[in-house]
Amino acid sequence: MLEENREAERSTYEPARPRDCVNPFIGTEPVDLPPPTGLAAKWWWPKPQVGNTHPGACRPMGTVSATAYTGGYPTGYGRYGKSLEGKPVPFIDRMLVSGFTHFQPSGVGAIRKYYNYCRVTPLTAEIGGLGALGTAWEVLDEQASPGYYACRLDKSGIRAEITVTPRGAVHRYTFPKSERASLAVDFSHGGIHIEDGQTIPLRAEFRLLGTRTAEACVTMEGLPIRAAVEVHGFGPADFESSLWVAGEPLTGEREKSYDYIRESNYQPFGVVFSGPTEEGQVVEVHVAFSFRSRQQAWRSLSGGARDFDSARTVTESCWDEKLGRIDVSGGTETERRVFYSALYHSLIKPCEANDESPFWPWDGPFYFDFSTMWDMYKTQLPLVLSLFPQHGADLINSMLTVVEMEGNFPIGYRLARGYDRFAHQASALAHVVIADAFNRGLEGIDWDRAVTMMWKDAGRAYGEAFLQDGVVHPITHTLDLAYGCYCTAQVAQSIGDDATATKMMRLAGRWSNAYDDNGLLRESTYYEGTLWNYSFRLLHDMAGRIALHGGDEKFVADLDRFFGFGAPDVSIPGRQPSAEEMAEGYALGRFEGLNNEPDMEVPYAYVYAGRHDRTCEIVRAGMAQMYGDSPGGMVGNDDSGAMSSWYVWNAIGLFPVAGQNVYLIGSPIFTRSQLRLGNGSIFTIEASETSAERKYVASATLNGQPLQRPYLRWQDIAAGATLHLEMTAKRTAWTTERPPSVSVSEC
Repeated sequence: MLEENREAERSTYEPARPRDCVNPFIGTEPVDLPPPTGLAAKWWWPKPQVGNTHPGACRPMGTVSATAYTGGYPTGYGRYGKSLEGKPVPFIDRMLVSGFTHFQPSGVGAIRKYYNYCRVTPLTAEIGGLGALGTAWEVLDEQASPGYYACRLDKSGIRAEITVTPRGAVHRYTFPKSERASLAVDFSHGGIHIEDGQTIPLRAEFRLLGTRTAEACVTMEGLPIRAAVEVHGFGPADFESSLWVAGEPLTGEREKSYDYIRESNYQPFGVVFSGPTEEGQVVEVHVAFSFRSRQQAWRSLSGGARDFDSARTVTESCWDEKLGRIDVSGGTETERRVFYSALYHSLIKPCEANDESPFWPWDGPFYFDFSTMWDMYKTQLPLVLSLFPQHGADLINSMLTVVEMEGNFPIGYRLARGYDRFAHQASALAHVVIADAFNRGLEGIDWDRAVTMMWKDAGRAYGEAFLQDGVVHPITHTLDLAYGCYCTAQVAQSIGDDATATKMMRLAGRWSNAYDDNGLLRESTYYEGTLWNYSFRLLHDMAGRIALHGGDEKFVADLDRFFGFGAPDVSIPGRQPSAEEMAEGYALGRFEGLNNEPDMEVPYAYVYAGRHDRTCEIVRAGMAQMYGDSPGGMVGNDDSGAMSSWYVWNAIGLFPVAGQNVYLIGSPIFTRSQLRLGNGSIFTIEASETSAERKYVASATLNGQPLQRPYLRWQDIAAGATLHLEMTAKRTAWTTERPPSVSVSEC
C-alpha cells in the first residue's frame, strides 16, 4: 500500500526549492512509519527507535546551534528520557520549555557531554518575572526550517524565534503588553535532565559592560567558553539590567567570579535585562561565542548580523548553496522531502570553528563533534569530502593536528578537553577518512605529515597487540586495523615512501586472521551487534574474502540468511524491552535495518559476488520502509547524519566504499540527479523510468559509452559526466564484472 501511494503521488508532484522540502522535525519523535512488510520485516532493530535529532537553528557544519530546551535526551530538545534500545519512554507528556540553549549534538545516543550552554529565557512580571526562571512552559505553534526555529510559550504568549550566525545566534522575542518583561541569560547552564547529564561549570566570571551588554567566561568540561551578549528593543524608559544568582538579582554588583564550582555549592547565575513592553514589542538578543578570547567573541558579535532578519537571510542562503549541490527530479513529493531532509541532517556535523581551537594556540582548521567517527566514516564524511573539498581538507588538517596534540586519532571528538576515545567501538577510522581525502585528490593537505601521523597511530591502543600478535579482540578491531594499514599504504605509496607502503600492505593482509573456518568472524565480544553484523564488511580484498568464505554460492547463501530471504518476520522491540527479548533478537543474526551502523554497507557485498539484483532489492526496501517525512520518520538514531547520508547516497544510486576509490552503483529512486562538485563539474545520474517495480539495472552507459563495471572511480565523477542506467522490473544479471580487490597476504 505504501508503494502504491508513492506511485500515485508521482503523477501530481512538482519540484520545489530544496530548502522548502526540508523538515527539521524528522527524527524528533519515535518511529511512526507503517509496520515493515516483505524483506524489511525480516530485519531486527536493536537500537532506540527514534532519530534523536532536534529542529533547532543551525548552519551547515556550523559552530553554533540553538533550540528550545526541555532537558530531553540527548539533544536537550524533546519529550523523551534516556533510551538505549526499543521505543523511547517520555519523561514529559507534552513539550515543556524552560528557555533556549546553544550547542547541541545531532542524532546521537549516550555521549556523556550534552552541551546546551547559555540558556536564554524570556519572562514577564505576570508569570513571575526572574523568580520563574527554571519553570517550563508548554510550547505551541512550533515552526522550523533550515537556519530558523520558532514557537510560542503558552502562559506568557511570548513568541520566540531563533537563527544563527557564523559564531553565534540571534534571538527575537515578541512580547505581550507587560509592566516588566525580562530576558534572563543563564551562563551556567549545561547538560540535560538525566542522571549524570547536567554539566556543572568548573569556574566562571561574568559581568555587565553597559546597560545592554554583558560577557562571561565559563569553563565547561575543561573548556573555557566566552560569550558576548547584546540586547536591542527595550525602550529607554524604566530599563534596567543586573547580575543574578539563584534567581535573585544582585543589586549594585556589575561583575562576579567563581574560582571553583562543584555540585555541592553550585547555584545558577547570569544576567537579566528588563523593561516595560507594549503588545507586539520585539526584543532581540545577539549572542556570540569564542573558545579563544573575549575579543574574538565581541568581534564575532559585531560582525555577525545587524538584526534578526539579516542573520536569517544569510543563514538561509548558506543552506540554499549547500542543499543545492544535489538537484534531483522525478520521484514523489514525499521522496523529495525525505531526500532533502536527509541531506540537511547529513550536513549539520562536524562543526567548523576555524581559528578557534582552544587546544592549540595557533590559528588554522578546527572541527569538533565527530560523535562518533564510527557512525560517520562510511557515508556521512564521504559525502562532505565529495561535495565540499575545502571543508574536507580543513577537517583532515584539523584531525592531523589533534593527533599531534593529543597523541591519538580520535574516534569521538567533542567540545571538551580529555575527549572520550570510544575505544570499544572501532580503531583506525581516521586512516579511512584520510584515504578518502587522498583518493579525491583534496588540495592543501601535507600527505607526508598524514603518513607520519597514520603510521605512528597504527601501533597505539589496540594496534600494539595487532602488530605483535596479528590479531586482537574485540575481533572487529583486527579488521579495522588491517584496513587502516591498507589505507595508510595507499597514501604512503603516493609520496614514494615504499618502505612504509610495503610494511603497511603486509599488515593489511592480517584481515583474514579475524575469520573462522566457516567464513564468518571468530567468536569474540561485539559492540552493538553479533558476528553476523560485522562478517560481511566491505574490505580491500573482497575476492579473497569471498574465497575464504567458500566461494560465491556460499557467500550469497549466508548473505541471504543475514538479510532474511525466506525467513519469517521478526518481532521489533517495544518500550523497555527485557534482556531476554533483546538476547533473542541478537541471536537472529539479522541485518539491523538502518537502525544502526555496523552493517550499513553490507547490502553492497552482493555486488562482489555478482548479485547486483540483491543489492537493488535490499536498498529499495530500506529506502521505502525505513525513512519517512514525519517527525517519526527515522527508525534509529541518526548519529550525526550517518543514517541520513545512507539515504542520500542510495537515493541517487551510488554508494562510496570508504577508504577506496570505488563508488558502487545501486538503484536510484530519482530519474535524474545532478551533483554540483566543488571543482565546478556536474555529475549526472539518469535512471530511465525508475520506479518501485523497475528497481533493477538492465544496462548502463557512461558518457554514452557502454559500462559493464558496477562501480565508478572518483575520476569518473570529478571530471563531470553522465551515468545513464536503464532500469527494469526484471531481476537480471546486469554485469558479471566485479569491483576491484587488492590481494594482500601477511609475509
